[in-house]
Amino acid sequence: MRQDERHVPIWDVPVRLFHWLVVVLVATQFLTAEFDAWELHKLSGYCVLALVLFRIVWGFAGTSTARFATFVRGPAAIRAYARSFWSRTAEHAVGHNPMGALSVVGMLTLLLAQAGTGLFAMDTDTGLVSGPLAHLVGDDTAFKFTAVHEFLSGIVQILIGLHVLMILYYAIRKRENLIMPMIVGTKRLAAHVQAPPMNAYAIRALLVAAAIAIFVVLLVTRL
Repeated sequence: MRQDERHVPIWDVPVRLFHWLVVVLVATQFLTAEFDAWELHKLSGYCVLALVLFRIVWGFAGTSTARFATFVRGPAAIRAYARSFWSRTAEHAVGHNPMGALSVVGMLTLLLAQAGTGLFAMDTDTGLVSGPLAHLVGDDTAFKFTAVHEFLSGIVQILIGLHVLMILYYAIRKRENLIMPMIVGTKRLAAHVQAPPMNAYAIRALLVAAAIAIFVVLLVTRL
């Protein structure tokens, strides 16, 4: 690290836990679907739903870099950033850059839709495996949810592939490591860059997580 640089905390623990738990759980989703381990598939799906709901709430109640208002930008900012996208010079954003924000919002939306359709889905071959809310709709509707669920699975894989390609592009072309900050929480930035405020958040995060866990449990067991 150069003398004019320092490590700045940018990602709080909840954001980092969310990211890596989603990686593990989405991989579990694909594997369990491939090997017909449907009970584990459903359980991991409930966990994905809970995590996505947590991240959405944390996008309004979390620390500064976790909040949507901090990193979601309009078309003008996205176009301005896109013009420098192919440059070798990295714009070391404190949090998500404008294009990265599109990936975050897109992935959250997609995973929410994927988990939501899974709640109403039903095995089209035997009808013996179904989501916890499939009984609220007719079989024909449940089969339609299943079709959408399977279609979205392919879109998730495409978006994951693009995400990995962008990480590699930034590492090779711009010499910017995007993975390590999401592990340790800090990023190497110019010394003059002001560190984002990281106010105490542990109790707030636990309360949000507990509320969402209760909601998801009630959703899949009581309806």
